[in-house]
Amino acid sequence: MELRARFDEENNLVWSKMLEESGCQVIYGTEGFKCHSKICLITLRSRNKMSYITQVGTGNYNEKTNAMYTDLSLITADQTIGEDASAFFRNMLVNNLDGEYEQLYTSPFGIKTMLLEKIDQQKCLGKEGYICIKANSITEREVIDKLKEASQAGVEIQLIIRGICCILPGISGFTDNIYITSIVGRYLEHARIFLFGRGEDEEFYISSSDLMTRNLNRRVEIACPVRDAVLRKQLRWLLESQLRDTAKSSLMLSDGSYRRKQGTLPFDSQSHFMEYSPHLPVEPLPEKPHLVSRLRSFVEKYLQ
Repeated sequence: MELRARFDEENNLVWSKMLEESGCQVIYGTEGFKCHSKICLITLRSRNKMSYITQVGTGNYNEKTNAMYTDLSLITADQTIGEDASAFFRNMLVNNLDGEYEQLYTSPFGIKTMLLEKIDQQKCLGKEGYICIKANSITEREVIDKLKEASQAGVEIQLIIRGICCILPGISGFTDNIYITSIVGRYLEHARIFLFGRGEDEEFYISSSDLMTRNLNRRVEIACPVRDAVLRKQLRWLLESQLRDTAKSSLMLSDGSYRRKQGTLPFDSQSHFMEYSPHLPVEPLPEKPHLVSRLRSFVEKYLQ
């Protein structure tokens, strides 16, 4: 993880020193590659058996941005993902950025390759193909070129890009099938979701990485598949709601300008999420429980 966002390296060093003085082992990463991934691994050793709970997120572990940003966090007891996460941390200890994993994808070597392969798969489906990507920004030329090729093959491509976007939609013969939505509302849209395909063939991924050259080539990032049917339904609901937004969203035009989306009745996706959260209510914890007992209960609950 990064303790704080960029341009705050002095505070990062202060926090790192405090963590070390508290007994934490701090790995500073590989020179020249900023660590931007957000992953937490809980390991339970019991009777010579190793079990894992893995958390993969799109946002920093920061209570201030947590109150202002929209992000996603996956907590899973999937042992394959846990083994991948364990291997990832071991690789970070020896500065190995090119590790091999079964479920997780990492940059600077894995995420872009995965994206290009998935876009190619949809390209082969032509008009039956579908791609929906939500990210902060898109600037990586290879990804842009692949999306253009998929559009030329007839694939419908929906991009929800809040910030910098270096691909123009609706260019005849090139990006006719690409639609770009930008949402600027009460909260800063910060989640990254990659959706490929429709129906039973759809594949969902969440990631810490934007589709930018710096993220895909010069940073340590994580992308994780989401396979649980309930969670996939929630991600689909989230994307569909944002594509329906007519209150805080704008549509990019082929000249690079933006036009506010129009609707008979304004639909604010962020307000919609707050009103109709799909999450079940969380049972309150006992009053001031001991930290270790809380952690043990958490682990045992998700290993059932």
